[in-house]
Amino acid sequence: MRESIPGGEKYVQIKAKLRELKLHTVCEEARCPNLGECWSGGETGTATATIMILGDTCTRGCRFCNVKTSRTPPPPDPDEPRNVAEAIASWGLDYVVITSVDRDDLADQGSGHFAETVEKLKTLKPNMLIEALVPDFRGDAGCVEKVAKSGLDVFAHNIETVEELQRVVRDHRANFKQSLDVLMMAKEYAPAGTLTKTSIMLGCGETPDQVVKTMEKVRAAGVDVMTFGQYMRPSKRHMPVSEYITPKAFEKYRALGMEMSVFGLVDYNCLLKAKGYLPLMDLVKLLLPMVLKCFCRRDLKLRNENGFRYVASGPMVRSSYKAGEFYIKSMIESDRSAASS
Repeated sequence: MRESIPGGEKYVQIKAKLRELKLHTVCEEARCPNLGECWSGGETGTATATIMILGDTCTRGCRFCNVKTSRTPPPPDPDEPRNVAEAIASWGLDYVVITSVDRDDLADQGSGHFAETVEKLKTLKPNMLIEALVPDFRGDAGCVEKVAKSGLDVFAHNIETVEELQRVVRDHRANFKQSLDVLMMAKEYAPAGTLTKTSIMLGCGETPDQVVKTMEKVRAAGVDVMTFGQYMRPSKRHMPVSEYITPKAFEKYRALGMEMSVFGLVDYNCLLKAKGYLPLMDLVKLLLPMVLKCFCRRDLKLRNENGFRYVASGPMVRSSYKAGEFYIKSMIESDRSAASS
């Protein structure tokens, strides 16, 4: 697999502006292989940038991540929300991803700074689509609500790996349940029509069964979009790659995700006993919580909601590029057009 050397007019323009305003991007900090195509617009023509706010130093130390870490990073720049908004507004982008390092050292985990950045950008460019790729805020509902109501179009938070490998791959302060809770809270707090999204890396030692079970739990949590990419080791001091996943396997996960049932967590064999059906009351007790969940969630209406609304899956997919921005953009525009008609 090969990628073109970064270049082009938009690429040069964005890079110069970043240096001028001393802004950070996860594209550069994490050594993303898609940087050139991302900033120039790529084959879809939808130019995208992933801006990293709240500094370039994370308070956590996940084993896959190339971003530098410290328990006491520098304080956030109070002018950053305005600088970021003004810079992005001048670039002519269609879709922007705003992400951040973890800031466990701040009282609000950086959520206020995050929300202010989104709000200022929406004021300057109301029609630009904004994806906020957020940390877990330690599962704090108030922090999640603040960002979810800031005007974003896509609320993204990455679970990073399958449930069984969380402690191996991620910092000890992160966990699978906390991440799912964040995604569910975001769906509850955000305005109707806001999409939720998550991503996992493959090649960390997971099994296909573990991937499928993780997909089922993520979909049952009401997540709209899921992406899969190949883990690539940033340096020798990072977690080694366990396996390089084939394009065919990536395609299988994509197809499965698009067809998956919202009742995927149900083991249908458990509905039957060896000599007949479960007693009626046992069956009701088993299914009622899931039925109520579907009817109470705004994103799971009476229309067909079998699989994820969109799945991006491939070796070069990253949570914030080659992750279907063009299709997500079209999906949001279509939803809004239908809602207004």
